[in-house]
Amino acid sequence: MADLLNEIIFIFQRLTWLSLLDLALVTLVFFVILMVLRDTQANVLMRGVVLVVIFLTVLTSLVNLPAFSWLIKTTLPALLLAIPVIFAPEIRRGLERLGRAGYSNLFNRRDEAAVQAMQQTIKAVVTACARLSARQHGALIILQRADGLQEYVRTGVHLSARVTPELLLQIFYPNTPLHDGAVIIADNRIVAAACVMPLSSSGILNRSPERQMGLRHRAALGSSEASDAISVVVSEQTGAISIAHNGRMIRRLDSERLENILLAFYQPSEEQGVSLFVRISHWLDFLRRPED
Repeated sequence: MADLLNEIIFIFQRLTWLSLLDLALVTLVFFVILMVLRDTQANVLMRGVVLVVIFLTVLTSLVNLPAFSWLIKTTLPALLLAIPVIFAPEIRRGLERLGRAGYSNLFNRRDEAAVQAMQQTIKAVVTACARLSARQHGALIILQRADGLQEYVRTGVHLSARVTPELLLQIFYPNTPLHDGAVIIADNRIVAAACVMPLSSSGILNRSPERQMGLRHRAALGSSEASDAISVVVSEQTGAISIAHNGRMIRRLDSERLENILLAFYQPSEEQGVSLFVRISHWLDFLRRPED
């Protein structure tokens, strides 16, 4: 133990600014990896791998076990090669988020007419969600942003109709042909209905204190994980309105709060600074409010 302490002291004595920069970069890499894996099933697996590696490293350092040390050194490269395979979905999701960064600022400029059309679409969606919530009719509405959703549009029924509250109410009326599945809205039009969306595998809904959230909520969260789309979901059991974006879900929204957050997401590019501030303010306000 004394030798170990002496080695630790010797390492600290040799630290330089370059060494500290090196350690900071390694820490940043691990921090980014943990952020990408946050709130996913892979996060638990990653913790297990880290604990095993730390335990084996300490064990081989303190105790002289030549055969065991040789086995660890031989299998460690294979384990490192297996990590990209194990965490492939999370790595893909993280790279997609990185690729989408700044897209709206560079390419998503809208004129005044487009902004007004988007505001009318949002008001129609909010009005429909409020009525669906009052009647406890389940609904899933996906609002496309920069990422295309054509692969999911092809799974549903093509409509290409104007967004109105009455049409959305009719689509999600129970036991009608189109009520099961998602409505995809793009360019202020209802592109398709009864679309099959990807289900979330992050495990966030499994940790919820309530168990009423079923396939609609999983599909809403999965859609926000697979793209930059905004998912609005109405619970069939409770009538609660939720919104999902970027793998996060905010629940128990009223119509006013839903409209505010949707408007914040679709501000024109010249108002991106204000939009970001408004969006952060709304999210902090949502997080501070207790769930009833």
